[in-house]
Amino acid sequence: MILDPERCYRAAQSRDARFDGWFIVAVRTTGIYCRPSCPALTPKRENVEFYPTAAAAQAHGFRACRRCRPDAAPGSPEWDARGDLVARAMRLLGDGVVDREGVSGLAARLGYSERHLNRLLTEQLGAGPVALARAQRAQTARTLIETTELRLTDIAFAAGFGSVRQFNDTIRAVFAEAPRDMRRHAGRTGAQAAGSVAVRLAARAPFDAVGVLGFLGQRAVPGVETWDGASLARTLVLPHGHGTVTLAADPPTGVRASFRLADWRDLAPAIARVRRLLDLDADPVAVHGVLEPDPALGRLARQRPWLRAAGSVDPEETLMRAILGQWVSVAGARRAAAELVEQHGDPLGVAHPTLTRVFPPLARLSNSSTTPEPVELPVGGIRGLALRSAARGVADGHLVLDPGIDRAAARTQLLAVPGIGPWTAAYVLMRGLGDPDVFLDTDHGVRRALAAADLDPGAASRWRPWRSYAVHHLWASL
Repeated sequence: MILDPERCYRAAQSRDARFDGWFIVAVRTTGIYCRPSCPALTPKRENVEFYPTAAAAQAHGFRACRRCRPDAAPGSPEWDARGDLVARAMRLLGDGVVDREGVSGLAARLGYSERHLNRLLTEQLGAGPVALARAQRAQTARTLIETTELRLTDIAFAAGFGSVRQFNDTIRAVFAEAPRDMRRHAGRTGAQAAGSVAVRLAARAPFDAVGVLGFLGQRAVPGVETWDGASLARTLVLPHGHGTVTLAADPPTGVRASFRLADWRDLAPAIARVRRLLDLDADPVAVHGVLEPDPALGRLARQRPWLRAAGSVDPEETLMRAILGQWVSVAGARRAAAELVEQHGDPLGVAHPTLTRVFPPLARLSNSSTTPEPVELPVGGIRGLALRSAARGVADGHLVLDPGIDRAAARTQLLAVPGIGPWTAAYVLMRGLGDPDVFLDTDHGVRRALAAADLDPGAASRWRPWRSYAVHHLWASL
């Protein structure tokens, strides 16, 4: 990633929060790094360096600013929008792959050598996968230190550190204070509920939290999700166990997320998945700048200027829900999904007053060698065929859906599954894999909205590279 120092400095002078996450401001005279919107006095130009990531600044010996907390800023919107190797690697890093599988596992998932991956990440981001994972561990540790009563030793391993000494050394290097001092200075306002942690998730401003939560709430699957008109709760299947999250708007530009996790090591991937679900790292100004001036879609864009394209916590779950939603209403898809979860989903592994089950792994719906009889499903016909075929594809490795998959390859794999057509594949790319430029031209709701607004489907070519947001504007207009 090539940074223009003069443009970066002007952005830092403006203290515009829209640039947070795009780059890091490092001050030579103080040895700290900040987000561009830091309220501190802007240093002289000759005393400033710019880095593409916090990890790069840390690698050059800078520590995080205590005032603006740059590690809590929204992530770069590029990692969700782009489909190249670096963006795919960053999505997997955010999901904690390096902590669980090492750099070799990350490279294997991406299909490149460790050397090539390290070189490419260092060239574009100023840091390799080890340093990037270290920065994420530091941020996870800080969250747990300041918001929970967990013992510091437990936090060290929950955040992914290999030893308590490594944990202490990293926290001191990044934040310039010991973990114990950080906890004492946190200034908590109240005790956490037992087994839970509340985190404020920052969104890139401006942000329509009510709109994206309402979109998800209308599609809530009983037992897996609940929506009360103000807050959304749902279950999570994470690398080390189950969890839940309850989400509510935290104006003006954030969401309050309360997590209950079976294993605290899952906090970082849980946060990453919720950020993708709510599209928190998108650049709404860039999207609006393309859609609002359009003579066809502009009116709808102006009605909901900061709309987000809701994503997913699990691409496989999205695929199952997309198949169940073929040729039926939203209500019909919810009922079929609830039946599927009741038949094949596991009981929730953490306590929650209203949530009871988790979505089944897709591979469970395939026939095994020990159970040749077809798995009972709530739907038949083409939808049943598609579910079973997709399950077999996942079970035998021919269908791979994760945040780091190449989106073009995923589309090819999906279209090779019997019963899956262009609409289902496109829907999974848009919501399950976060592709910002998908247009569902055969979607019934999209066609209705186009007709109601007297819009020409051919105009969609003008909405690149944000056609997924155009789809959400059309849905919202119904």
